Amino acid sequence: MEERLFTFLGSLGGHGQEWLILSHFILAIGIIFYIVRKATNKLQLVPTGSQNVMEAFVGGIVSMGADTMGEKNARIYLPLIGSLALVIFVNNMMGIIPGFESATGNINFTLALALIVFVYYNYLGIKINGFFNYFKHFMGPMPILAPLMFPIELISHFSRIVSLSFRLFGSIKGDDMFLMVLLMLVPWVLPLPGFFLLTAFGLLQAFIFSILTYVYIAGSVMMAEEEH
Repeated sequence: MEERLFTFLGSLGGHGQEWLILSHFILAIGIIFYIVRKATNKLQLVPTGSQNVMEAFVGGIVSMGADTMGEKNARIYLPLIGSLALVIFVNNMMGIIPGFESATGNINFTLALALIVFVYYNYLGIKINGFFNYFKHFMGPMPILAPLMFPIELISHFSRIVSLSFRLFGSIKGDDMFLMVLLMLVPWVLPLPGFFLLTAFGLLQAFIFSILTYVYIAGSVMMAEEEH
């Protein structure tokens, strides 16, 4: 019988993977809504507290995208990428707290996030450039190279699903295993440096997923931007 770690939500609804992932994801969404609500409840010209944190977060996301596609476009796609970054970061942090589990440590969850990005940037590419012009871009600069370039481009784009999902899943799952072993070997006070390290890794993975999403979106709208 597979041994499972104790989780507070698991003690309420069982330790099946479906319940654990769904319940912790809903909890993460609730935390995000609470933080955002608290930050926007009483907006001030000189931000403090949670408003200051959220403004710094939004500014960081925009700055990240500005390097890839310019500030104007970065603000257009801020809602999607900011939401993904918040969901991933909060879930990553939940996995560090003993008694909770990270939804991003499950491949089905990270695969769903990767599919959202994949479908969205291809939708944008087709919408902005047109169906034929978008896929014509897959055929390379010269028609003679089209039979070689088109399948390579298709494989490259589909591999992004695997790259996004497995990178995030592998990192967070490895962090969970590291934390489990750490708590088994040493008392609760001594692993504090490990907790700080895992926090940095969780933040890094949210950053990588976000910047790659910006890069993929920038690539899908690149033809229209070049025409301007």
